[in-house]
Amino acid sequence: MSNRCLYNTTFRQFIDTAPKEILGTLHLNYHGDALTTTDDAWIGEITLLQQVLLPWKDEPSQIIFEYDIPRLGKRIDVVLLLRGIIFCLEFKVGQSSALQADVEQVMDYALDLKNFHLYSHDRTIVPILVPTSYTTVTTEFQPSVYDDSIYNPLISGADNLQNLISGVLKHAGVIEPVETNDNWIISPYTPTPTIIEAARSLYENHSVEDITKHEAEKVFTDATTNYILRVIQQSKEQNTKSICFVTGVPGAGKTLVGLDVAIKQTYKDGELDKENGAVYLSGNGPLVAVLTEALARDNLKKCIDRGEKKNLSDSRREVSEFIQIIHRYRDNMLAKIKNPVENGIVEIDPEKAVKQEATGYGEVEHVAIFDEAQRSWTHKRIADYLKRGGTYGNKLKVPNFPMSEAEFLIWSLDQREDWAVIVCLVGGGQEINTGEAGISEWIKALNNRFPYWNIYISDKLTEPEYAEGRVNELLQDNDRVTFSDQLHLAVSQRSFRAETMSAFIHSLLSFQPDASSLYNDIKDRYPIVLTRDMDKARAWLRKQARGTQQTGVLVTKVAARFKPLAVNILAQGDENAVHWFLEDKTDVRSSNYLEDAATEIQVQGLELDYACILWDADMRCDGKTWMYHKFNGKNKWIPENNAENQKYMLNAYRVLLTRARQGMIICVPAGNDRITPEGFPEDATRLPEFYNGTYEYLKSLGIEEI
Repeated sequence: MSNRCLYNTTFRQFIDTAPKEILGTLHLNYHGDALTTTDDAWIGEITLLQQVLLPWKDEPSQIIFEYDIPRLGKRIDVVLLLRGIIFCLEFKVGQSSALQADVEQVMDYALDLKNFHLYSHDRTIVPILVPTSYTTVTTEFQPSVYDDSIYNPLISGADNLQNLISGVLKHAGVIEPVETNDNWIISPYTPTPTIIEAARSLYENHSVEDITKHEAEKVFTDATTNYILRVIQQSKEQNTKSICFVTGVPGAGKTLVGLDVAIKQTYKDGELDKENGAVYLSGNGPLVAVLTEALARDNLKKCIDRGEKKNLSDSRREVSEFIQIIHRYRDNMLAKIKNPVENGIVEIDPEKAVKQEATGYGEVEHVAIFDEAQRSWTHKRIADYLKRGGTYGNKLKVPNFPMSEAEFLIWSLDQREDWAVIVCLVGGGQEINTGEAGISEWIKALNNRFPYWNIYISDKLTEPEYAEGRVNELLQDNDRVTFSDQLHLAVSQRSFRAETMSAFIHSLLSFQPDASSLYNDIKDRYPIVLTRDMDKARAWLRKQARGTQQTGVLVTKVAARFKPLAVNILAQGDENAVHWFLEDKTDVRSSNYLEDAATEIQVQGLELDYACILWDADMRCDGKTWMYHKFNGKNKWIPENNAENQKYMLNAYRVLLTRARQGMIICVPAGNDRITPEGFPEDATRLPEFYNGTYEYLKSLGIEEI
């Protein structure tokens, strides 16, 4: 059984197996609690297909349920491999109509296979939507407008599906049985040149600076990009493996550098260099979602303005060549290993992966760029996650996983038998979730497991935000280290915000004596003001913003008591972050409405023009000390004494306080000081003393109150 699907076998074996036995296999491989509706859908699909496929029972064939398209995070209901044709089936059990969104969904699956699945590049692909109660059937067979051996989506109810498949085979002229590719299901992820060309055009026609809101001196980011490209070229020439750590203060352009390297490495002098390509990966779901959607929307608009026919899903697909979620890259490599892991050694299973001449068992790219690399998971977090099969079920279970995420990602690139380069983009002091390891885990993995990798790193990483200030100590015995100041984005004085703001926020959070003087250096060019009234904060933001400048309210994910201030916490989910960042001022989902507050999870790596940081009772100032608390969800705050959790809570405020490009207002609520007739606090969860210490501390730094 492949890790990339829940069930696969020949038509004969499928037809001869009892439906409940197949359902049991689906459950066994699902690793989660299937809903009753899911069970009903699966049984409906199984019983229907056992009848539909009878005419081809004795032919070479494969049926595959719930097939994962590698690295795209998409899953096809059923794939049929028959006579050299790939049928993609999307079922809508019990549905009697064909909705446009469903037709587009199954067409997207066909295009994703064509563009990213090596063993589908040169195949005819037939997308079929099956609303089971649909009474009619498509009678015209024609290629899609893409002219790429994909049929226009076909539609059939349960009663006509067999005739439809038979009609396609006749139309395609495939009369005789054809052997199937047994390795189809474990096909490598390999984008076609067409999709890469499209992504390149998309990227070049958009100013990424507009998305990342980067303010760094252009020459400085170019110097960093060029340094990395030289390391890549040298690694290729010498057939070696290298890793670069790019660090920088918030807003200095790390994401821009990563995207630039991904594009410039894949294109040399304007020509596609597919064999030496790069991919930009991030574990930050909202960041990937917002970048992808912004690029895709911009590209769609430009195409429409030029009179070209295109839809948004095409643009999104093109972006996904260069911008991907790191966890899908990781999971695609996990699908190749021997499972369970024995003796603490991770090895490729030759039955689960195809060894290619150029890449070995590695992925297609020579260069992987990991943004927010400090957020890679510790060994404990990833081992616990894989032991239970993910957070929400339907993930691969790997008991006794022996590596941290950083170590496994290096191991993944190390599977290449020629050369490889990893670029880690690291934000200092921005680990914000339990189990995020920081830069030290990468260094430990290199020292202990990969001593033959060349390491390139900034010589300035002595601040406590980076591996508790132990970077040089951790690397002192490694003889393959090259230090370079070009790998730290500190930006020039002309772009003071990133540099001076970072220093001010660091001093503010660590009670340094220079915090007041740093504030005085900033305040005339970058307004920072203080209030205890949320209505005043909203009014200040609306007064500051001009034209399309973006405003928003920010809170920590631990924040709990903002309902009395008419502030809603933005729901989790990347789609919510996309709307919050990208919709205009006419859409109530936009950040500009100042109703939904985003957390550090949703805004890390992204920026606003003006922001309100709404400071809750989770982190309270007591003299020159922070006191940490978490709300119990009912009636009181509980002290948080775990040092690691305290670090994440402090870093959360570091992230929020460095999101605004042009100015910010900090709102520390006044709390509720009213007493009931019985003499008790009206709201014991919002007592003024929870907030007053923080307010007094910020005011003592000279921050102007409005």
